[in-house]
Amino acid sequence: MAKPFRTDVSAPVLITATTELQAFCQRMHGETFITVDTEFMRERTYWPELCLVQIAGDNEVAVIDAQADGIDLSCLGTLFADTAVTKVFHAARQDIEIFVLRFGDVPRPMFDTQVAAMVAGFGDQVGYDALVSSLTGGTIDKAHRFSDWSVRPLSAAQIAYAAADVTHLRDVYMRLSRRLEQEDRLGWVAEEMAILNNPATYRANPDTAWERLRPRTNNRRLLQTLKQIAAWREKEAQRVNIPRQRLIKDEALLEIAATAPATAEALARVRGVTRGFAEGKSGSALIEVLAAARLVPDAELPAGPQQRDNARPSAALVALLKVLLAAKTEQHHVAPRLVANSDDIERLALEDSPDIGALHGWRREVFGHDALLLKQGRVALGVDGRRVKFIAI
Repeated sequence: MAKPFRTDVSAPVLITATTELQAFCQRMHGETFITVDTEFMRERTYWPELCLVQIAGDNEVAVIDAQADGIDLSCLGTLFADTAVTKVFHAARQDIEIFVLRFGDVPRPMFDTQVAAMVAGFGDQVGYDALVSSLTGGTIDKAHRFSDWSVRPLSAAQIAYAAADVTHLRDVYMRLSRRLEQEDRLGWVAEEMAILNNPATYRANPDTAWERLRPRTNNRRLLQTLKQIAAWREKEAQRVNIPRQRLIKDEALLEIAATAPATAEALARVRGVTRGFAEGKSGSALIEVLAAARLVPDAELPAGPQQRDNARPSAALVALLKVLLAAKTEQHHVAPRLVANSDDIERLALEDSPDIGALHGWRREVFGHDALLLKQGRVALGVDGRRVKFIAI
């Protein structure tokens, strides 16, 4: 049976008026920490459409209807800026994007229990349901996970579902914090939160949109064209407020960069581009961008992807470093992905001292130092029963 609420917390309250929200926020300013979640819709829009904000204090939980007629959410921005109150999220990135767009900054200070769980050894990107079950014994009712949160009125079951997340999150946060404090790892979490605490993380930069497409080419003219049309797509999707993939899919954008059609007829021949789009306002604008890209002088074209002098790391060394990573993160009870990714491992195998996260801070203590010793032949790996052991040479 689901356990939606702690017995010492009052039933959730639905807030639909500014005066009610202001009174609630005033009470929350007196809390040491609050837990926060949102429900939003984004399937049909570029910008997330905020539907609900859920907040729990020590003894009360509110579900705030962000679409209620006339409601003013500005007091939430004031609460999120109160540095005396820690704002706790799970997998915060999309929630924070909404608040940065609305209030201009991230909530401060902030704690993400998904990041903390990875530091505490719960694995890579542990799900909220699994974390609640492991730490509190509670269960999350999944019945309304795919609700259309923009439809009104909200049912009692939807309100209870929305509130349950932040109620359980209080217990998750307190138990994780206690555990990390005992293991002297709260500093590790703070280091990981640096990216999430930067408002620039949540602001799309049209000029770098092309990098997400990972073009596999050194053709500088094609890269310039891709850069310009990807920037155009991002701005156009923002302007008309539709998902970028609904405007033009990635595959079609790469094909347009490669073929650089100069007419609506040629653009319509690209797979995934309709004649209506090609002959319409957006198609005309895209053709103009393509024409401008052709005029960029060769000297101003972007460089191709960085090549590491065509060297390839030893597959055996990469495998050995991955074994070391698995063994060290198992020993320290921390998620491997948090310490080093595949690209880090390859660079470590190729270079003497690459500038990667695994060779800085707490990651160096957990893995990086021993990885360098392994490369230098000063430590070997063996097996002791069911565990990998480290043998000094």
